Parts: sequence; C-alpha cells; structure tokens
Amino acid sequence: MTKEKSVWQRLDYGLLFLVFLLSLCSFIAIYSATNVSEEYGTYHFLIRQMIWYAFGFAVLLVMLLFDYRQLRHLSIPFYVTGIILLLLVMQFGEEAKGAQRWITIFNFNLQPSEFMKIFLIIAIAHFLVREQAKTLKASFKQDLWLTVKVGLITIVPFFLILKQPDLGTSLVLVAIMGTMVLAAGISWRVIFLMATAFVAIITGLVFLYFVNFDLFSKFIASHQLSRIYGWLDPYSSPGQFGYQLIQALMAIGSGQLMGTGFNQGVQARGYIPEVHTDFIFAVIGEEFGFIGASVLIAIYFILIYRLVQIALTCNDLFGSYLVAGIIGMLVFQVFQNIGMTIGLMPITGLALPFISYGGSALLTNMIAIGIVLNVHMRTKTYMFD
Repeated sequence: MTKEKSVWQRLDYGLLFLVFLLSLCSFIAIYSATNVSEEYGTYHFLIRQMIWYAFGFAVLLVMLLFDYRQLRHLSIPFYVTGIILLLLVMQFGEEAKGAQRWITIFNFNLQPSEFMKIFLIIAIAHFLVREQAKTLKASFKQDLWLTVKVGLITIVPFFLILKQPDLGTSLVLVAIMGTMVLAAGISWRVIFLMATAFVAIITGLVFLYFVNFDLFSKFIASHQLSRIYGWLDPYSSPGQFGYQLIQALMAIGSGQLMGTGFNQGVQARGYIPEVHTDFIFAVIGEEFGFIGASVLIAIYFILIYRLVQIALTCNDLFGSYLVAGIIGMLVFQVFQNIGMTIGLMPITGLALPFISYGGSALLTNMIAIGIVLNVHMRTKTYMFD
C-alpha cells in the first residue's frame, strides 16, 4: 500500500533551501571579491552570477517536469554529444591563459567538459543497471570486468579533457567513476586492486622524476609540475609557483575567528588573481573568518548528507546510481577546491560548487540538483518496504 502523495508534494524543499543558501553565499563573496574591479565595474560579476543563477533555477525546474527514468534512453546520445563537443573544443575552442576549454555559442562561452560530467554520470548509471541485470550474483572476475568496462567509458572523455589541458575536471570524472563503481557494490578485492594500481602509478611517477626526468615530462606537463612545486614548497618560489597559495593562506589566516568583515578584506581581493573563481573560499575565510568558513562547510555537509539519504531510500537502481555519481562529483570538487586553498591539495582549476563565479559550472551543478530532486520526487514509499 502506497502513501498517496502527488509527485510535486514530494519535492524536497529542504534541499532547495540549501541551494538557496549557497546562492546567497555566492552573491556575497563574488560582490566582495570584484567590486574593486576598475575594468568591469562594481556590479558586473554579481549581476552576471545572478543571471546564471536565475537561468540555473529555470533549468532545474524544467528537469522536474519529466521522469528521470527517461534519461536511460538518452544516455548514449548524451554521451556521444559530449564527446563531439569535446572534439569541437580541440579544433575550434577559445584559448585563454594557456588552456583551450571553451566554445562560443550565441555570444556565451560554454565549457563542454562541465556538461560531460552529467553525461558521464547518466551513461555509467545506465550501463551499471544493464550489466547488473544480467547476473544475480557477481564473482570477482565479473566485478573486475565491470570495473574495466566502466573505466573504458570514462577514459575517452578523461583524455580529451586532459588534452585541453584541464587536469582538475579530468580527476572529477575519475571521482565520479570511482563513486559509482563503489555504489554498485563491487568486491573489496577489486577495490584493493584499484588502490594498489593507483599507488603503483604514483610511485612510478616519483621514480621517473628522479631517474628519468625526460620520460617523466611526457606524463606530467611543466605547468602541472609547477603547481606541484607550489603545493609542496610554496615559499621556495613565492613570486612564481607558490604565489597563489601563499596569498590565499595569508588571507584566510588574517580572517582569524570572526573575519575582517563584509567587504573589508584586503589580502584576498588585492593580491590573488581571479579570486572570484578558483580561490573564492579565500574571500570567505578572510572576511568571515573561521566561523563563516565553518558555516559554509556545514551547509555542504548537510547537502551531501541529504543526497546520501535520497540515494539510499531510492528503490530504483538507476536513480540511486545517478545520485551516487552526483555525490562523487560534488564531494570531490568541494574537497579539492577548499583543500587547494588551504594547502592540503595541489592547485587545480576547479570551481567551488555553487559559490565560484562561472556559468557552465553553475549550470552543471543546478542540473545535477534537478536530477536529484527528480529522483526523490518519483521515489515511492511503501508501508511494507
């Protein structure tokens, strides 16, 4: 016997409220970070972010109008479309700051690698459901083969994005794949094998660095190596590799417990390039201190906790896998962005979800939340479950 509730009555308003809180944090941080801009003016970036948020909420609403299960039939077209867009970026993309990641459509710069995250989640979710329907009890060999197949689905967009170059987004795809494979319940021996392979790759790269640097340079680009230098020992090159990290640490440190106050930050706004994108957390840490930064992190924790609840209560495998992939995507980006700002992780070009300025990244995250809300709305609860 089902509880008689319409689809719209099951809309998770709590999750929407969390996204609304993050949007307010984004507006406050972006305004504070960019209102001193002489080139663009006081409200340029704030207004554009508000427009992107309005568009994002509109797209989120559209995502709720259809049953998410229909995405299974579109998984292959979406995946192929994503690959084609990445190939178009390689040929006709706009180059900026040494990277070729954007294409211009109707005067808007879009980053196809952002949308590829969603396409990959849908494709892997469809594949996992189809493969697991073929067998009742998987063996180690079947789990291993399943992992290899999922890896093959991921490796094509991974290398196309890495070629741009965009290591950060490439690693997000790996995080998505890993999270969804774990959600599929693969054998612990496969997990151990994957962890061993990862450690072996890192060990091999370190070995090549000391023994054969020329060969090492074929795997790790010079700009990526400089970021590793800046992460491990930023003070050895404070004017080059370690500049951003040192300035970010000084900004967060100057915030102390309560922060310097809204729009009163000096360090983050004056010394960190493009602070409104990758290093927006430094603005929050400086102006709102440990308490403000902790509140933001707490909102993320509650958001992820709610996503986990939705994934666990969903009685449809496809829906659970979709939410699991979105959890992996968001958790990795939050951890990596905040981690690189405080020196725990190497610096990559990953935005802080829902906070950093940027249309493509924000739109991707809003689509992801729309999918999660869709899954929750169409998850039926039973008296005898």
